[in-house]
Amino acid sequence: MNYPLTGYHHITACAGGAQEDVDFFTQVVGLRMAKQTVLMDGSIPIYHLYYSNANLEPGSVMTTFPYSRKPGRPGSGQVSATAFAVTKGSLPFWKEHLKRHKVDQDPVAERFGQSFIRFRHPAGLAFEVIEDPADQRQGWTTPEIAQSEAAHGFHGSVLSVRETAETERFFVEALGFRKTGAEGKYHRFETGTGGANKTVTLLHEPDRPAGSWTFGAGTVHHIALWGADQNALAEQKAIYEELGYTDASEIKDRFYFFSMYCRCPGGILVESCCNAPGSFEKDETKEELGTKLHIPPWFENRRSEIVGSLEPIQVPETAIGVSKKPVTI
Repeated sequence: MNYPLTGYHHITACAGGAQEDVDFFTQVVGLRMAKQTVLMDGSIPIYHLYYSNANLEPGSVMTTFPYSRKPGRPGSGQVSATAFAVTKGSLPFWKEHLKRHKVDQDPVAERFGQSFIRFRHPAGLAFEVIEDPADQRQGWTTPEIAQSEAAHGFHGSVLSVRETAETERFFVEALGFRKTGAEGKYHRFETGTGGANKTVTLLHEPDRPAGSWTFGAGTVHHIALWGADQNALAEQKAIYEELGYTDASEIKDRFYFFSMYCRCPGGILVESCCNAPGSFEKDETKEELGTKLHIPPWFENRRSEIVGSLEPIQVPETAIGVSKKPVTI
C-alpha cells in the first residue's frame, strides 16, 4: 500500500511570552524567522510564529502559539520532546552554546545509537539536538552558529503514551510507519527512507497522568505530517475512516497550507498537511519572510484591534537576513 504522507511538515507548541520565544528559537536554536501571523481559529488574538531552516523545507518548520493566558499540563498523550538533527560531532559545541545562554540542559545521552542533548524552552518545552551524519539539509546560520553546527530540521518527535499497542497500530496501519527498534521504554518507528524527518519514537510511560489537550503554555499542541497536495490529505482521511478512526476532521484552509486532524489512540494530535499554492511567499517575497506581521484575510477588518492587543516583539536581523536592525511590530 502506498501511503500519502511522507514525513514531517511542522510541529506546533504553546509557548509562554512571545519575545522569550523569539529569542529562544532565533538565538539559542538558531532558526530563521519564517512567518509572523496569528492563530486562525477563535476570536482571541494570539501570535502564530513560524521558524525554520535556511530553505523553509517541510520538516524544518517549528511553529508556536505564545499562549500565556493559562499553563498547559504536561503528561502522557503528548509530545514529550522535539528533536532537531545536527551534524555528527557537534554536540560539544551545543553543550557550550546552551551553557553560554543559560539554558537548562541534560548531560549527553544516547538513544538507538545516536547521541543527543535534551534542553528546555523557557516555557518548559523539551527539545533535543541529535547527531545524524546522513542529514544534509541546510541549516540557518547566525553569528554564533555556523553551518557545521546548525540545526538541519527535525529528526523526529518523542511521544509519551501510557500504552503502546494502539498507538503503534495507528502509526503502522494508518500512516505507513514501520517499527525499526525497541530500547527499554523507547519504541522507534520510521517511514519511507527512515532517519531524519521520518522518525517517531514512542516513550512508554504507563504510570504518567494524562496531559492536557487544550492550548496551554508549556505543551506541544500537535505534530504535522506532510502530503503533496489536497488529494493526499483526502486519501489520508479515507484511510482513517476505513480503519475506524472516524474523528478525522474536514480539510481546513490555513491560508499558507491545508490541514486535516486526527487524534491518535494514545492522545497525540496528528495533522496531515500540504502547502497551499505560493505557501509562505503568497503574501511576502522570499527576501521579506518573517519581517512583519500578517493577518489572514478573514481577520483583516480587525487588524488594529489584533495588533494593539499583541505583545510587541523584536526579531534579530540575524534571523531574517534582510533588515539592518531588529524589526518591531
